[in-house]
Amino acid sequence: MKKIAKAIVTMRIPILILSLVLLVPAAAGYFGTKVNYDMLVYLPREIDTMKGQDILKEEFGTGAFSMFVTEGMEEKDNARLKKAIEQVPHVQKVLWYDSILDLSVPMELLPQDIYEAFNADGATMMIIIFDQTTSEDGTVEAVREIRELTEAENLKILASATESSEVQNKDEASAASKNAADSAETTDAQNNASPKTWLAGMTAILVDTEDLSAKEAPVYVALAVALCALVLSLSMDSYLIPFVFLASIGIAIVYNMGTNVFLGSISYLTKALAAVLQLGVTLDYSIFLWHSYEEELDKISGEAAATTGIPSEQKSDTDKASKTSAQKSGEYTLAQKKEAMANAIVATFSSIVGSSVTTIAGFIALCFMSFTLGLDIGIVMAKGVLIGVISCVTILPSMILVFDNALEKTRHRPLLPDFRGLGRHVLKRKWISVIVFLAMLVPAFYGYRHAPVYYELDTSLPETLASVQSNEKLKDTFNMNSTHVLMLPASLEAREVQELSKELKSVDGVKWVLGLETLKGSAIPDDFVPAKLEEATKDDRWQLLFIGSEYKAASDEVNAQCEQLEAIAKRHAQDSMLIGEAPATRDLIQITDRDFSKVNTVSIGVIFLIILLVFRSVSVPVVLVAVIEFGIFINLGIPYYTGTVLPFIASIIVGTIQLGSTVDYGILETTRYLRERTSGSEKSAAAAAAVDASAKSVFVSAASFFAATFGVGLYSNIDMVSSLCTLMARGALISMACVIFLLPAFLTLFDGIIMKTTMKPKG
Repeated sequence: MKKIAKAIVTMRIPILILSLVLLVPAAAGYFGTKVNYDMLVYLPREIDTMKGQDILKEEFGTGAFSMFVTEGMEEKDNARLKKAIEQVPHVQKVLWYDSILDLSVPMELLPQDIYEAFNADGATMMIIIFDQTTSEDGTVEAVREIRELTEAENLKILASATESSEVQNKDEASAASKNAADSAETTDAQNNASPKTWLAGMTAILVDTEDLSAKEAPVYVALAVALCALVLSLSMDSYLIPFVFLASIGIAIVYNMGTNVFLGSISYLTKALAAVLQLGVTLDYSIFLWHSYEEELDKISGEAAATTGIPSEQKSDTDKASKTSAQKSGEYTLAQKKEAMANAIVATFSSIVGSSVTTIAGFIALCFMSFTLGLDIGIVMAKGVLIGVISCVTILPSMILVFDNALEKTRHRPLLPDFRGLGRHVLKRKWISVIVFLAMLVPAFYGYRHAPVYYELDTSLPETLASVQSNEKLKDTFNMNSTHVLMLPASLEAREVQELSKELKSVDGVKWVLGLETLKGSAIPDDFVPAKLEEATKDDRWQLLFIGSEYKAASDEVNAQCEQLEAIAKRHAQDSMLIGEAPATRDLIQITDRDFSKVNTVSIGVIFLIILLVFRSVSVPVVLVAVIEFGIFINLGIPYYTGTVLPFIASIIVGTIQLGSTVDYGILETTRYLRERTSGSEKSAAAAAAVDASAKSVFVSAASFFAATFGVGLYSNIDMVSSLCTLMARGALISMACVIFLLPAFLTLFDGIIMKTTMKPKG
């Protein structure tokens, strides 16, 4: 490693040039990486809801559907608008009244349940069917175009109505019998009848999520950088060094995000969190290198003092006041600086490898989720930490040496105290920490296990968004919250399909059941059913039934409804499949419940093993994991007592990240404790010394992680992003408090067991 370190400092200029050149392909990779906004695509492909979706696309050329609601429009305007929407690329067909009967036939001829499904309180509903899946580019662009088209059509209809109104008002003005009150009433009625449209469904939600995320993402990075710079300016001894750190980490972040192009796509959640998380968890490495570099320069200064006969006491006093006069005036030779940096790289690499391994292990644990969003986040973040380590020992040393003179000119006393004496106060009150732990353990764990969660994507979005308002309109006007598609074998006889439909309609919350055979079995003659409708609902292998539900996706009611619908369908056709947002979300709930236990076990097990190997101790991993897990219980238990509903992914992701990234605090403190004990110190003195030595590093690390995530949590209007960042920010502070106050108490309390079960370090 020493040879590599020397090569790095020698090649510092080429390394910097290369690092800047590589930003170009990395940026191209970043912009070329597809971002996925649909959480349901991460479900396992082998479940019925996913298999059914694939069949639907292959057999019917149908991948997604949306509900389109109009209000204040005449039938002819609805028909013209429907025809215009059908011309939009990737819109396969639009189902409405004229898909079943000609407009010349009275709408009242429809069966009552079907009539009420498409008409309510002056509003009309259409079903738009797309030829691509919910989150594919074609569907997304189609939704955008439909919104633009309908807005333009609304203006046309409104202009036409206004023109007619003006003509009517002129005629009315000439009529002697028409009074002013009647005219005002007419105007009010016309205003109330202004055309309005709403486009509901998952793709509309994804479009709004994409737009909001794209708008907010640059602000996330700006907030994280600004707050981290503030923390670093308080803790570092140079005004410029925080910006050198951030520049080096920024390059590593661009590399990480650019290499995601090889993954094909990443989720919007990964894109939103990756930069701030990578900044938060890798910033420590830069601090380690800087401090190590300063220590190596001090050693050179000490050697110089010994050579010139300067008493060590005098040098010590000078160091306490500030850096040595040689360092202040830049009198170190370039060779001395290069030697110091080479030594610092070696020392830092040894330190951060152990630290980064636990962090990477936490992210790798997410890859064991069946819900592959965990794999998405896990790979990107594990890769980000690895790239961060490489950047820290290559790009950062090069930048420090290149900007050395500027760094020296901007030196100042660190504004953050060194926390000396804190350990003595902590140890005096260690029993208070133990009592607090015992008092809070059960309620914290209970809250952790029972914190309420939500699974609907639109719940995480502001209510002002068009998609959220459209879903509310669908609910308020049509008392409909979700639509299922039941896939049945085409060989199932018409009579049995009609019987099945009657059974489905009897299930609580089912508003209507629409399919080819349900229409043929009603009062509508077979000859009246258009061929297009038959193409949309039946082929050689499958036939479709659309089922309207009053219940919202992810609710207990709709989950029970889906179970009943599936049971009924299976009695008639064993290979039937119920698909749609609600059935898929039900599967999501079941799968993530299993993932929670799996990932939690894997992350604890892997990190336990790493700590066991690092300390060569059976007891130390138990103590460290127990302390950090207690902090996780508190962090994720608080929402239960505050009534805060969390996104479903929070407990899995936050718990794993908090364990993997903050257990380093405990490792740092425990390492110093064991060193003091093996040197002969009494356990309380050893614990106090460990707190004094590690408190500042732990504080700066936790504060940096807090700074990187807190601002994003406060700012973001996407609740899924905001909640995760708020939890991680709070988790860093809670873990810090547990390590500083609780861990020393545990180390002294279990000292006998720890010393007996821990192998003494060699040498």
